[in-house]
Amino acid sequence: MPSVFDRISNIIRANLNDMLDGAEDPEKMLNQILRDMSDALRQADSDIADQIAQQKMLEGDLEGAQKNAAAWQSKAELAVSKDRDDLAREALVRVNDYNEQAAIYTKQLDAQKAAVAELKSKRDLLKTKYDSAQRNKEMLVARARAAQAKSDLTKATSQAGNVDYASELERMERKIRQQEARADANAEMAENKTSVEDEFAQLGSDHQVEDQLAALKAKMAK
Repeated sequence: MPSVFDRISNIIRANLNDMLDGAEDPEKMLNQILRDMSDALRQADSDIADQIAQQKMLEGDLEGAQKNAAAWQSKAELAVSKDRDDLAREALVRVNDYNEQAAIYTKQLDAQKAAVAELKSKRDLLKTKYDSAQRNKEMLVARARAAQAKSDLTKATSQAGNVDYASELERMERKIRQQEARADANAEMAENKTSVEDEFAQLGSDHQVEDQLAALKAKMAK
């Protein structure tokens, strides 16, 4: 699992503009980035507190070892003053033990202080970047959207350049002419059909008139 150092380092190195340029929804992406930054800041504060607590424990251990070394040094001097070389030797052994412990604690404390300082430095950088992102949120989103729009336009223009518009227009014109010809043919067929029906109707009408005329003549001849 990545440490808080890794998370903060990754966020600090990240280029917000590059991340937003490639995002489908820049505002949503930026909000997520800000949440990640906020989470990393909280985690950093917690880890810094833990590291400082550990540093204070090491400082206490170092101080205790130094006090013990000083105390046994005094005992060694007292033993020498009393001609008790045997006790002086034992006291000096203790002095050396505590001095060795103090040296170890000193090295650990130096490393711990460096770790705390590094974490604080990265935390401060992240806070600066977070504050900047918060202040420039709307501007960053607008720039990302403008870049995306430009990219989309370039893509659309490129795709449009691959289309043979002359052939497309010719195909559409041919289709329209076919539709017009079909409409004219349908109209002509409908007109012819009407003419034939009218002629047959006229024939029926003429026959009726002739019958009526013949009947009238026969009646008058009587």
